[in-house]
Amino acid sequence: MLKVGLTGGIGAGKSEVSRLLVECGAVLIDADRIAREVVAPGTPGLDAVVEAFGEGVLSPDGSLDRPKLGSIVFADPDRLAVLNSIVHPLVGARSRELETAAPADAVVVHDVPLLAENGLAPLYDVVVVVDADPATQLDRLVRLRGMTEEDARARMAAQATREKRLEIADVVISNDGPLEQLERNVRDVWADLAHRAQRSQE
Repeated sequence: MLKVGLTGGIGAGKSEVSRLLVECGAVLIDADRIAREVVAPGTPGLDAVVEAFGEGVLSPDGSLDRPKLGSIVFADPDRLAVLNSIVHPLVGARSRELETAAPADAVVVHDVPLLAENGLAPLYDVVVVVDADPATQLDRLVRLRGMTEEDARARMAAQATREKRLEIADVVISNDGPLEQLERNVRDVWADLAHRAQRSQE
């Protein structure tokens, strides 16, 4: 099994790359999706969040009100640390379960937005960074996601710098061009990853 950590700055196109890798045959473990699952209604995760932050973080239907919780934790590093101490262990445990269930010869891609920020590179056999020029990221966030330029710049500034991400990269997928170019790049990277996975079996 080859464990791949996939990361990239907001607007760099990481989701597109993970979708293409799955089409090639990768097993995808999406940290963001798992983070939502572990605090779904009826889970011990949600109970723990409510215990820490109060009933006010629930929507009328009993699910987690993410924007409300976000406004609490992103303004207060201590509260964010409390939330992370609840969610991160649950995400880690679920990720390990999914990884264990994958075939022995699989290329398992962990889609981890904050891989660089949280110093997680040593957990993976290969770190793949999706890289785009900051001007490209900004354009995508404003044009495709409807953010204001100010909000987009703030989101980008809150993440690791481009240099810090590139520092931990074993493989870089450049994504400033059209989708066809990205598809070719991803196919080349997949061939390399599949080869590495095969070698690790020998």
